Amino acid sequence: MEQILTSFVVPVNSEIYLKDPLSSDLGKKIIRESPNLIVILGLESFNFKRLSETVGSTEAAIYRYFENKHKLLVYLTNWYWGWLEHNLVFATSNLHDPRDKMKIAIQLLVEGPVYEKNEYMDIQKLRLLVTQESYKAFLTKEVDEENSSGFFKQFYRFTDRIAAIVGEINPKYTYPKTLVSTLVESTLLHAFFLKHMPKMTESGLVGEQKLGFYFDWVFKTLKDE
Repeated sequence: MEQILTSFVVPVNSEIYLKDPLSSDLGKKIIRESPNLIVILGLESFNFKRLSETVGSTEAAIYRYFENKHKLLVYLTNWYWGWLEHNLVFATSNLHDPRDKMKIAIQLLVEGPVYEKNEYMDIQKLRLLVTQESYKAFLTKEVDEENSSGFFKQFYRFTDRIAAIVGEINPKYTYPKTLVSTLVESTLLHAFFLKHMPKMTESGLVGEQKLGFYFDWVFKTLKDE
């Protein structure tokens, strides 16, 4: 499985970029180096001039791939959710109990991808980017237009898979998509809180303890009385 994912390319909507970054060495450098730089600087201070210095190119050359830093962020977050979806598919392929599948889904959301090796993307840096900056990819005035254009397709695909698992556990449950979107939002926020606002959550939890709240919450919610 890991060998397959090592060379795996997440299909990203071509309207997000001007030129496919995987079509050249420079483009590959852009998507591999930009997550770390955005994490270090924050999206507000990040710009293509700083990125061009990091990848050893010109600012103008980077604009040939992405119209602006927002589109680059959308591209990168699509990559992450697409990567997480394939982690979920591979990690649950031999499981039959939907509760076990849900445990894997929660683990991926809380702890990050099981498979982290990819020749195009630094997955660990990409996860940090998503934890710290992903909300800025859709909390914009352009979100309705971008949503209509399919900019968030990978996120929908991933969450739809988890919603399907909800349906397997309890077909009578009325709010599978709301439960899943709340679960995703909670795991992102608490990862952010743990790093930047630790008084907002329990720190020092390890192993099953980190997952315990989400297991309790999700499975009690889906219990068919």
